[in-house]
This record gives sequence, structure tokens and C-alpha cells, in this order.
Amino acid sequence: MATKPVERIDRVVIRFAGDSGDGMQLTGSWFTSETALFGNDLSTLPDFPAEIRAPAGSLPGVSGFQIHFADRDILTPGDAPNVLVAMNPAALKTNLKDLPNGGTLIVNADAFSDRNLEKAGYAENPLDDGSLDEFHVHRVPLTSLTIEALKDVDVTKREAERAKNMFALGLMSWLYHRPTDGTVEVIRRKFTGPIAEANEKAFKAGWAYGETSEDFAVTYEVAPAKLRPGTYRNITGNQALALGLVAASVQSKLPLFLGAYPITPASALLEDLSRHKSFGIRTFQAEDEIAAVGASLGASFGGALAVTTSSGPGIVLKMETIGLAIALELPLVIVDVQRAGPSTGMPTKPEQGDLLLTLYGRNSESPVPVVAAATPSGCFDAALEAARIALKYRTPVFLLSDAYLANGSEPWCLPEIASLPDISISFATEPNQDGEFWPYLRDPDTLAREWAIPGTPGLEHRIGGLEKQDGTGNVSYDADNHDRMVRLRAAKVARVDVPPVHVDAEGGEELLVVGWGGTYGPIGAAVRRVRESGGKIAHAHLTHLNPFPPNLDEVLHAYPKVLVPEMNLGQLLQLVRSRFLVDAVGYNQVRGVPFRASELADAMRAML
Repeated sequence: MATKPVERIDRVVIRFAGDSGDGMQLTGSWFTSETALFGNDLSTLPDFPAEIRAPAGSLPGVSGFQIHFADRDILTPGDAPNVLVAMNPAALKTNLKDLPNGGTLIVNADAFSDRNLEKAGYAENPLDDGSLDEFHVHRVPLTSLTIEALKDVDVTKREAERAKNMFALGLMSWLYHRPTDGTVEVIRRKFTGPIAEANEKAFKAGWAYGETSEDFAVTYEVAPAKLRPGTYRNITGNQALALGLVAASVQSKLPLFLGAYPITPASALLEDLSRHKSFGIRTFQAEDEIAAVGASLGASFGGALAVTTSSGPGIVLKMETIGLAIALELPLVIVDVQRAGPSTGMPTKPEQGDLLLTLYGRNSESPVPVVAAATPSGCFDAALEAARIALKYRTPVFLLSDAYLANGSEPWCLPEIASLPDISISFATEPNQDGEFWPYLRDPDTLAREWAIPGTPGLEHRIGGLEKQDGTGNVSYDADNHDRMVRLRAAKVARVDVPPVHVDAEGGEELLVVGWGGTYGPIGAAVRRVRESGGKIAHAHLTHLNPFPPNLDEVLHAYPKVLVPEMNLGQLLQLVRSRFLVDAVGYNQVRGVPFRASELADAMRAML
């Protein structure tokens, strides 16, 4: 236990930043694991470079990991860090603008060489020119201290230098009273031989440095949060999506097939699902996006719960086959982990730019249901919901996530298995029309057609992209039939059973804030701030974007003012204004970073 004075605080935001080879993501994720074990509520924001491998020490190569943890419920990874750990000058330059006056700055003093300062664009050393006087600066020679601590370990100097992130992790673990046993166990499990010894020793040396150094006078303690009872694990959005799809396979009693092509930030879904073969999950890494969705549609025709995953550029390539799935009226879950665009854009940065693409990005009249996850852990429920709709209504369904949700993490209370919905379906087993099988006879309630597994005796039927005759499924060019089929497919999507949207309101509000997807956390945190300052404000967050919740029209017209914040140029805003004829106002930014609660709170106050 620490012997220095302890200052108790209710929350803190820490950002680790360094070169993409400095192990900041590993450092941040292990610090997060320690924090989760301690029992704090938390939210994280990994920030990856868009470059595959930018030059060492360059500004584009800076990698960051921000964690916000508290003794109470929190919704975001924090607007700005209270503590910045900068491993080199480039990390300092790209992140210092976010550190408020009086913030704590811990720098690796060894990295501030003339060469590194030049790479980062510094004319003078900021550690010596007085430009950092407004911060609490701790100049820690992380590299040399790590090398010294490992002088008796059988590793090269370069290998010893690379362990400096473990030294930093040990120091921060000491400073904030994080558990250490779990980190030591993970080090021993992840590494072997001298490398394992070096990382463990560097971690413990960082802890000891904090305890013995006169540079750190106090330590900080953030008490565990009072969360609802249950078993928790820390989970990212991509991990939650993968587990949600596994649960959908179990609850539907169908084998899951994933056809995918690697693309940032959706690749982790392919990797995670490939680990669950014990549940009968089959993953197929295709040669391209078109082959991936084609294989998934084929698996759906064969009776599987079919899924395909991608991001915006890959979704564009899949659209022709998604149109085929609409014509065939077969279930297919399409996961779009949105990222900044257009084209390649900023592959590792979040955006909400694909809403109109998923709604209208196909030829002709081709509506599909759209579901959007709101939080990293909520991706589990969104996956189950998308699969439920796809199976029940025999339709492709878009499931929207984004890079912020995919890579961010939070505590997740494991659900009881008995609480998960039964989404099982029945296949056609015998002829349904005077001894024949008509594949396009429909359920009168859902308008879903029957689903017959190929090879079932007597249920042979034609499939393809040409227009079908109603009922028989034969190719038809009849004008009236085409009109009828177009309207039937649209009516089927319109009939999807969607729960009413919940409105977080206390009564008497004049402003309603409407959001969707990954803006839930920043909007919710901003609403709390406005209410704490006396403002009266209501919040509605949409999970179902097509069809909309049945009470949305009533909700929108219940408030004189409506604000729609989005990380795009107003896509939901267009839909709300045109469909419900409300004079909604947008708050729109496309910076490749999540909204800050402070800026949203200012926009809300401006409308009150």
C-alpha cells in the first residue's frame, strides 16, 4: 500500500499518448482492466493513427488511449484529460491543446531529443522554454529508468526500451491505487522468457518509482461505483456485437455464417466470431466485399442466420447483392461499423455518415429496416434485435455501429440467459398451394414469405434478381404485379414491430434533444449538465431508424423546440423535418472525434 498522503476524488480522465510503436493501446487497455476489477464505472476512447505505420516520432503516428473512470455512473470517456502521459514530443504537441490549465502532465523526458523535437515541429524544447508553466509537469526519464531497472535481465537495449510503457503503467497504477495482480498475471500469460521478466520488472519498477520519488507528493483514490447488482465484464462494442450475434444464433436455433472482408474498424468482428466455433459459428474471409456478401446470402438461402460485416466503403460494394436479398426476401444482417469518409477518408475515426446510405443507397424501391446501437455494451442487444427482425420478416437488416462504439469500452452487466428473447422460426416443410409450393405466399400479419431449405422434397422453387410473380415466385414482367410486389415489400418493412421511443423527461420541458447511435453518451452527459444548472430539457434516443418508433410523431410535436445532434451534416434531421414536418434544428460536426458533452450542453442552453 502507498505510504504517501491519499487524496480522494470522484472521477478522473487520463490519456496515454505516444508513438504507434510505444504500446499505448496495450497500456490503456491493461489500465482499463485494472480499473474494471477495482469496480469503477468507466468509459474509454482509443485513438488509432490512420496510417498503417507512420514514421516514428511524427505527428500522424501518434496513438492515444483515453479512459474516464469514476465512483458513479458516467456516460462518456470525458471531454478532456485531467492527466496526459506523453511519451514523446509528437504526443505532447498533438494532445496538449486538450489539457486544461492546471492539468497534470507526465512526460518521458528522455524522448525530448533534438531529433524528436524537430520531427514534432518544435523550435525549442517545451520542457525548458516556459510554455508548460500553466500545467503540473512531471519530467520522468521513463526510458533510462526502464533500462536501468532491466540491466540484469537478459534482453537487448532495444527490448528494454520497449518496456517503458510498462514502467508508465506501473507508475499510473500506483498513482491511482489500481490493482496489480491482474496485470502481472496477464504479463506472464502474454509473454514468455526474458521478455515476460522484463515487462513484469518494468511494471513493478514504475510502481516503486512513484512510491519513492519526491516528484509525486500524493496519490489519488477513486472509490468503486455503486452499480446495479450483477456480474460485470469490461467490453468493447465490437466484442459485444460478436457476442450478440452468437446469442442470436443460439436463440434462433440456427447456425451462424459470417461472410466478411477485413476492413477497419469492423475487422475485429471477424476475428472475434472466429473464436466461437464451439457454438457452430462459421466465419469466411472472402477475397473481396462482393464475394463476402454473396456467400452470406447463399448461406441464408441454405437456412443459416447469415451476417456480413464491413464499414462504409465496403457497404457500398455490397449494395447490389443486398438489393438481391431484398428481392429474394431472405434474412440477412448487414453490420456497418461507420467511419469517417468519403472514400477511404479517415479509416480509424468515427462518423455517422452512412444513415442515408443504408436507407436509400440501392437502386429502385428497396426499403430495409435499420437498427443503430447506442453504447458499446448496447451493441449486444442491437445485434439480437437486428437478427430478430431479419428472421421474423425475411428481410435484410442494417445494424449501424461506429468506430467510437466499436473500439470504446465500458462495464457490461451480463444478462441472464433466460431473459434473452426466443427468436426461433419455422421452415416450410410441405407444399402450401394445391399440392405445390409457392415461395411468395405470405404470413398475413408480417407479410414474410415462407423460407424453404434447398433440397426439401416437393419445395423446389426459383430464385434470382428478376421480379417475382406474387405467390408463385415465377419471373414476371407484368406491370400490375410489379407494382404490387414493390408495395408488398415496402409494407412488410413498415409493419416491423418497433417499441415506442422512451423520452427521458421530468415534465415542463420546451426543448427535446433527439439523437441516434453513438451520440447517446455525449448527449446524455450534456443533458445532465444542463439540468444541473437549472435547465429543463428532454432527451429521446432512437434505436430504430426504419421504421421509426410508432410514437415518434407524437413525441416530436409535444415540444416547441427540437435539437438533433449528429456526427454528419444533418441526415436524421432531414428525415425528421420531411417526414414529421417539425422545425427541428441540427447540431452537426464531422471532425472524426466524438462530441464533447460541454459543446452539446452549450448548444442546448442556446436554444432554451
